[in-house]
Amino acid sequence: MSTVHPVHGVDSAEASDWQREVREQFPIITAHPELAYLDSAATSQKPRAVLDVVHTYLTTSNANAGRGTYPWANRTTELVERTRRRIKDFLGDSDPERSAVHFTSGTTEGLRTIALDWLTTHLTDGDEILVPFADHRANLDPWLEAQRVLADRGIRVHVRALPYQAASGDYDHRAFDRVIGPRTRFVAATHVHHVYGGDMNVHRIRAAVGPDVPICLDAAQSVGHPPVRVDESALDVDFVVFSGHKALALPGSGVVWARNARGPAFRPGGWQGTPNTVGIASLEAALDWLDTVGTDRIAHWTAALTTRLTDGLRRLTPYEILGCQSSLAADSSVRPAQRRHGIVTFRHRDIPSDDLGFILFSHGFMVRADSLCQAGADEKKDGSVRVSLHVYNTVEEIDRLVAVLTSLG
Repeated sequence: MSTVHPVHGVDSAEASDWQREVREQFPIITAHPELAYLDSAATSQKPRAVLDVVHTYLTTSNANAGRGTYPWANRTTELVERTRRRIKDFLGDSDPERSAVHFTSGTTEGLRTIALDWLTTHLTDGDEILVPFADHRANLDPWLEAQRVLADRGIRVHVRALPYQAASGDYDHRAFDRVIGPRTRFVAATHVHHVYGGDMNVHRIRAAVGPDVPICLDAAQSVGHPPVRVDESALDVDFVVFSGHKALALPGSGVVWARNARGPAFRPGGWQGTPNTVGIASLEAALDWLDTVGTDRIAHWTAALTTRLTDGLRRLTPYEILGCQSSLAADSSVRPAQRRHGIVTFRHRDIPSDDLGFILFSHGFMVRADSLCQAGADEKKDGSVRVSLHVYNTVEEIDRLVAVLTSLG
């Protein structure tokens, strides 16, 4: 049986006490101690503080926003506007008067809104856009749809693929000069990859395209985990899109943050209708909770658990870990490597991934097992098992998972 070595950040008494206190704030987790929820990249569980805010809102102030002058409606209108300001603050927006926040149902709708309501309004014949062909399909399909819409108008836009490094799953910055040209008008990218868990080093894209090309960032797997800051010294991007349900809020709450510094200002088209007010209330509460607990501490905890898992898995010959191989050793933090943010995806060389998913659930582990909505992937050929972690996961869960995987041979 393989040995999982201690990893700095999860073995100290102080860290364990802090994590135990945080874990106890998730009612669904504490109600099922026999189960290990390892699918937070699909959706996160919700802390009691968020659930309490939802209950209070629905039982004291539930009303439509911007459509009434009575107190409940006024409080809801203020909630929506306050949450817009809260999102800008959470993202470290240094110019909030210029930027805009638009609420959507999630990341997919947000990216599609940018593609159809913004991108198609200012591209001209012969322009080029650069998009990811091996990330989540939600960050590919909208841009291809925009290309088709423009083609119907007689405007030919060339879609080029962001180059990848086959060994790591990261974008290949050494090949950027082959796909970036004078007609490059827009880049869509991902912050943290939903399969490989790696930081995609978006700063390299900005350096390659220069200061004037808008960049749209799918941050579905980063907001709520590591700190996400949009000051130009950190993430000099023009759009940040994320889903509230992956950041401890309710489903149906999503965000498009727009810098409005490059290209036309972002204005969603059409009549917007009633916002998801209870989802917005949950999102404000989730951001408050994340700031109180500290996204830096959350990121440190999940990164340490990730390292503990990969350190155990890499010693098991039957398993193949996807993504950057140089990030697998426990001491990878002191060597150049693509850092993993709470996501580990792997395959067994003999057991099909869907079967492995069922086997793991029989032992109390809830994981994702399929093609993971990766663009270009074939579920039968490219199926894999994804373990995705959050602050409520424990050292004991990881060690028990490695022991079960070891027993499968």
